[in-house]
Amino acid sequence: MSQDKEEVKPRWYVVHTYSGYENKVKTDLEKTIKNRELEDFFEDIVVPMEEQVEIKDGKRKTNLRKVFPGYVLIKMIVTEESWYVVRNTRGVTGFVGAGTEPTPLTDEEIRNMGFEEVPVNIDYAINDNVKILGGALEGFEGVVKNIDKEKNKVTVLVSMFGRETAVEFDLTQIQKI
Repeated sequence: MSQDKEEVKPRWYVVHTYSGYENKVKTDLEKTIKNRELEDFFEDIVVPMEEQVEIKDGKRKTNLRKVFPGYVLIKMIVTEESWYVVRNTRGVTGFVGAGTEPTPLTDEEIRNMGFEEVPVNIDYAINDNVKILGGALEGFEGVVKNIDKEKNKVTVLVSMFGRETAVEFDLTQIQKI
């Protein structure tokens, strides 16, 4: 598990905590990282929150609530020491993943959570023939008409029922033929 930090980029990992301990785990972890001078191995620690609007007694109230109660997201380089520090932080029950190795989140999972912009590398361009990899039109083929990288969307002209129909997909749902 030990690696040279020059060759490895930090990845996002999910850590399971006791419910209600998420912010305490974040704070304790930040202190330990600073005390042990491990800042080079930890890039970010996040307890994802979202605003929730509540109307109580006719009054509008905005609260922050945890998106994933019982979980903390950590962008880190896994080494024996960094892994040990996280695992042994009070309130942490373990890394999410199969087996003993922590499993990093995929770029697609990170994009879907929306808390970090992860660029999508695509190998197709406008007017390229593509195959649809997911959704109701999986297996269909079409021609790329528009690519919107900011929204992670691509518009493909698909031949259905004897006519061309423009359909929008996620950038990762199509592949160049």
